[in-house]
Amino acid sequence: MLIRRPDDMPFRDITAEADYVNRRDWLAAVGMGSLALTMPGVAQAAQRGQDDDELTPYASITTYNNFYEFGTGKEEPAENAKGFVTTPWTVRVEGEVKRPATYALDDLLKGVPVVERTYRHRCVEAWSMVIPWMGVPLGALLRKLEPTSRAKFVEFTTLNDPKRMPGQTRPVLDWPYVEAIRIDEAMHPLAMLATGIYGKKILPQNGAPIRLVVPWKYGFKGGKSLVKIRLTETMPKTTWNIAIPSEYGFYANVNPDVSHPRWSQARERRVGEFLRRKTLPFNGYAKEVASLYAGMDLRANY
Repeated sequence: MLIRRPDDMPFRDITAEADYVNRRDWLAAVGMGSLALTMPGVAQAAQRGQDDDELTPYASITTYNNFYEFGTGKEEPAENAKGFVTTPWTVRVEGEVKRPATYALDDLLKGVPVVERTYRHRCVEAWSMVIPWMGVPLGALLRKLEPTSRAKFVEFTTLNDPKRMPGQTRPVLDWPYVEAIRIDEAMHPLAMLATGIYGKKILPQNGAPIRLVVPWKYGFKGGKSLVKIRLTETMPKTTWNIAIPSEYGFYANVNPDVSHPRWSQARERRVGEFLRRKTLPFNGYAKEVASLYAGMDLRANY
C-alpha cells in the first residue's frame, strides 16, 4: 500500500504485530497487495513474497541481527543498542548531485511518498527472513536530490561513533561502514530506504533511523544508521570488499550458483524454520532485476 502523509507528519510509531498481519490479510481479501497503488512490477514482486512466505515474527527480526557496530554476535546488537538515540539525526548528501546539503532526516524525506513493502531478506551467511518494511523508494529520493549526468554510483556511509556504537571499539572492520550500488540499481523501484518494520519505527539494532534495503542482494549491502549519501562517477570502495574481497564482491547479488568460499549458497535457513530451502536467483526477484545485469558474468561480478 502506498501511504501518503502530510509533509509535517512524523513516521508512525505503533502498530501491533497481530494488527499488522490482520490488516495484511484484509488487504489480500479485497484484492489489494502491499503495493497496489505503486508500479505494477513492484506490487507483483511484493505480493509474490506475501503469497509464498510467512512473515518473520517481529521478535525474531529485532533480536537476531548482523550489525557489527553493536557487536558481532547475533544477539549483541539488540542488547548493545539499548538507549541509542536517533533524534535529532542528519544525513549529508554530497558528490554528483544538484542539491548537496546536510539535511535533518525529516527534511530529507519531506515530499517523498512513504510505502510499505514485504521483502525477502537473504544474508550471505545463508539465513533469511521475510520482513515488512516501511520507508521511501530510494529512486524517488534521488530524483528529489537531482543527480548530475556524471553520477554512476551511490555510496552510503554509516554513523561512526564508538561511544554510542561499542562494536566500533573493536578493529573488526575499518570504520565507518561504507556500502554502494550503481545508480541504475538505486533507481530501481524495488530499492528503498527503510524507516520502519511492521508499521513501527525501526529499532537501532535494525538500522535506525534509516537504512538501505536492496532485496535482491545479500544483506551486507544494506548499510544501516546512515549519515551520508554520496553520488560518484567512479565505483566506491566498500567495507567488506576491502576487508575480504574474495568473499564479498561489490555486486553481492543473491546467486545460488556462486558459492561463498567457505559454504554453499544453494540453500538457506529461514529464521524460525528447521529445514533449509532452495535459494532463489536474485532472492526471487529475477523477473524484476535480471535485466540490470544483461551481458555480465555474474560469477566474476559476484
